[in-house]
Formats: sequence, structure tokens, C-alpha cells
Amino acid sequence: MKKTSLIILLLSLLLVISACSSGSSNQDNNVSDELPVFTVAQLAEYDGKDGRKAYVAIDGIVYDVSNVSAWNQGGHQGLQAGQVLSDEIKNSPHGTSVLSRLPKVGKME
Repeated sequence: MKKTSLIILLLSLLLVISACSSGSSNQDNNVSDELPVFTVAQLAEYDGKDGRKAYVAIDGIVYDVSNVSAWNQGGHQGLQAGQVLSDEIKNSPHGTSVLSRLPKVGKME
């Protein structure tokens, strides 16, 4: 009798853990689905000049680099914000490793 109760308790616990973990995964997907969609023309408005925010797009995701000191006035190492810079970032010395520290603010059309 005790073994049966223990097995039922363990199965119930596994079911709860499984339901919780799949729910958080769906929640993460919903967050990315809710990001605004940018066209190339809309992205160009976020060039970091004259007090505007500085956004860059890499692999279809738009990142905010406005608060990154290396992107002063929207420029960084000859690159300008407001553009799709996938290849340039991938080929840079730091590569895509810096992206995890940047806020995602949208996705490209």
C-alpha cells in the first residue's frame, strides 16, 4: 500500500514538473512573438543620431545599442546603427557573443 502511494505521488510530481517546464517554454515563445516587426526603412530611423535611439538588426532580431558606450552617436568601428549588420557583427572580433547582453526590441520583416 505504501509503495503504491509513493509511486502515485512521484508520478504526480513528475506531471506537475513537466507541465511547469513546458509552460515556461511557451511563455518565452510568446514574448518573442510580441516583439514589433521592423521594415528596413523603419529600422533606418533608429540610427542613434541627434538623440534618436540606436538599433541594429542581426539575424532577423533587432537589438537596442543606445546605451552601449561603444556605439556613440550610433556609430561603432565604422558601422552605423539603423541597419541590418548580420555579416559585419559575425565577422567582428567579438562576434555575436555580445548580443546576449543587449535588449531585443523587435524583429525584421
